[in-house]
Amino acid sequence: MAPSGTAPLRNGGVSFWYSSLGLPEARPALPGPAEADVCIVGGGFTGLWAAYYLKKADPGLRVVVLESRFCGYGASGRNGGWLYNGFAGRGVFARRYGHERARAMQRAMNDAVAEVVRVAAAEGIAADVAPGGVLEVARTPAQLARLRSFVEEERTFDEADRVMLTAVQTTERVRVAGALGGTWTPHGARIQPAALVQGLARTVASLGVVIHESTPVTEIHPASGASRARAVTPYGAVTADYVLRATEGFTAQIRGERRTWLPMNSAMLVTEPLPESFWAETGWEGREVLGDFAHAYMYAQRTADDRIALGGRGVPYRFGSRTDTDGGTQQRTVRQLREMLLRFFPGAADARIEQAWAGVLGVPRDWCSTVELDRSSGLGWAGGYVGSGVTTANLAGRTLRDLVLGETTELTGLPWVGHTVRRWEVEPLRWLGVHGLYAAYHAADRQEAAGRPTTSPLARIADAVSGRH
Repeated sequence: MAPSGTAPLRNGGVSFWYSSLGLPEARPALPGPAEADVCIVGGGFTGLWAAYYLKKADPGLRVVVLESRFCGYGASGRNGGWLYNGFAGRGVFARRYGHERARAMQRAMNDAVAEVVRVAAAEGIAADVAPGGVLEVARTPAQLARLRSFVEEERTFDEADRVMLTAVQTTERVRVAGALGGTWTPHGARIQPAALVQGLARTVASLGVVIHESTPVTEIHPASGASRARAVTPYGAVTADYVLRATEGFTAQIRGERRTWLPMNSAMLVTEPLPESFWAETGWEGREVLGDFAHAYMYAQRTADDRIALGGRGVPYRFGSRTDTDGGTQQRTVRQLREMLLRFFPGAADARIEQAWAGVLGVPRDWCSTVELDRSSGLGWAGGYVGSGVTTANLAGRTLRDLVLGETTELTGLPWVGHTVRRWEVEPLRWLGVHGLYAAYHAADRQEAAGRPTTSPLARIADAVSGRH
């Protein structure tokens, strides 16, 4: 491996996942005003899964998807490739709606992992799926204490498949430097996210869903009197019985939604393909997706072509809910991610960093994902996944299907359906608050890395202020 320094060869370019595939050829924009039974705003996983299940349930439905750039341009094509069973808000749902309903949500998420794998195989979507489960490690005593508490909590949600691993058992799976212990669940898989979202887009188009790309939606209006709901674009409005908002981290770009969900930045880098000698030393033969128990956590995978793709928060938020340009990220974020890579895998010190990129994920004020349909206004939405969206979007798509079709099912009874969240603060309070929270999390991680045996009070305060727990 040739020495790389700290600068990546490419910064942005949407994501490495698209660099390896090639950017898709754009579908036609909306040619003018149109009508539909269901109009879906956003061509990521949520919107495409909703379209898929709606057309499967009722092939006669006129379903239109409006996407501002191309399908999978946002988080769906930039994420870490974790298909796993975690979801945002479990503790809050348990406290507010009861433990049994939160357990039902957890079971539904477990099923959703298997459902995505099933559909990808059934529809012939080649997305480098490797069902190796999820391995999360602790590298400090404080992280190990949190890991043990987490495993105990998992038992109360019927997660009997989750196992606690000693330091030796952890390194038998993946040799992470300094690992004191770990936990593994089979409810997870590695994927190539851009391949999955592009395959899903082709599948829904083949079912008769009309997809218009390069068509930004600027406003969404509810039904009023004899008028149906409308999604407004520069090329005209799409009028429909139901307009479903599936815009996740880009929700703030729609008029009136700036404070609905905060666009949180997450960034990634990917190495060059690593040699057999590295993998002989490191292991990772099970292709588990890998995370940790730091407060400013990391996420990683061993790609199908033997690279390490690794991500973390970096600079968490841009003032005014702005987003990046085609995945470009800050050089200091790239340096932080490379330093993290080497802390976990010192043997990668000479590995060339081939690409870095960033994206935004949707964060509600209480860190709880939601799905909803108001039949009187004709407006629905799903999102606020806080980084857990690859699997949750599938569950959201099936739930939106049931809500649109007016069916009462196990999915429509889950606690995130109709969950209400207050709006984010105005600027500059939003910017100050988010940067202050992550400064506290990073400081807590430094304290714990320096030897603090228990969770830092700074992190506990930040958790209380943010509403994460």
